[in-house]
Amino acid sequence: MKILVTGSGGMIGRKLVERLVADKMLGGKPITSLTLVDVVDSPIPPGAPKDTRPIVTDFSEKGVAATLVQDRPDVIFHLAAIVSGDAEANFEKGYRINFNGSWALLEAVRLESEKSPYKPRFVFASTLAVFGPPFPDPIPDDFALTPGTSYGTQKAMTELLLADYSRKGYLDGVGVRLPTICIRPGKPNKAASSFFSGILREPLAGQEAPLPVGDEVRHWFASPRAAVGFFITAATLDTAPLGTRRSMTMPGVSATVGEQIAALRKAAGDKAVTLIKRVEDPFVSQIVKGWAGRYTAELAGRMGFKAEKNFDEIIKVYQEDEMRP
Repeated sequence: MKILVTGSGGMIGRKLVERLVADKMLGGKPITSLTLVDVVDSPIPPGAPKDTRPIVTDFSEKGVAATLVQDRPDVIFHLAAIVSGDAEANFEKGYRINFNGSWALLEAVRLESEKSPYKPRFVFASTLAVFGPPFPDPIPDDFALTPGTSYGTQKAMTELLLADYSRKGYLDGVGVRLPTICIRPGKPNKAASSFFSGILREPLAGQEAPLPVGDEVRHWFASPRAAVGFFITAATLDTAPLGTRRSMTMPGVSATVGEQIAALRKAAGDKAVTLIKRVEDPFVSQIVKGWAGRYTAELAGRMGFKAEKNFDEIIKVYQEDEMRP
């Protein structure tokens, strides 16, 4: 089985590749090659198939998508994107990468399929930002896509393309609407949601962390480990029950910032909590106001997707995966 991963140099991309290499199989078939694509170098885990190749390139540049699918990968994990805050601040860049680049990749698959039979599983990393206010509580699976940000709009448009290309038989698409991934290892990124991880990750390491919103803000979370599981499930499930609706809201943990802090206190004590510093950030606060905090995720649950049950579990996953000597 040949696998293409875009965004393979990012945090989730790296963890997904590590999981694929460790499993050596996907859907009961041996993985024979991995093509890893990002604008930065993608690390190759020990034990990777000998035909694994990292490609440093911008997938949205003209002609690149066609070269990425010319080997006809059986599964395409499309994770490459710029994050929410960057997409909102850089309008043209957001559309070029998050929408035009994704469309070019879908088109490359279509053109390849018209040469001779070819129908890969195409797993797309989408977002809960495809939904916009006013929200019901919780948001059901069939809630309309009414994004309130450029990032959410770009992802929603790609979801529609994914469904249409699947309907036409050019590919077999599954859209994975990720919760906010927490706790993200490493340094903060430009995502507006970055502080959700920062207020836990930094105090656990004995460092101060800014908090730009109030304790009452509620959000929907899953760990990096759960996110990798989402992509593996999306690549291997039977898509027939999905029909024409190819994108699903993933399960997660609904928690307020205050509940996050309470879980931190339970895991690391009051000293860690005192490292959280209240700051004002109108840009982030305005974006966060457009997010909901609860989702039903019933379809994904029926299809076998799983996440943590509470925030204590999310912190435990981080400690196990990132903090062990």
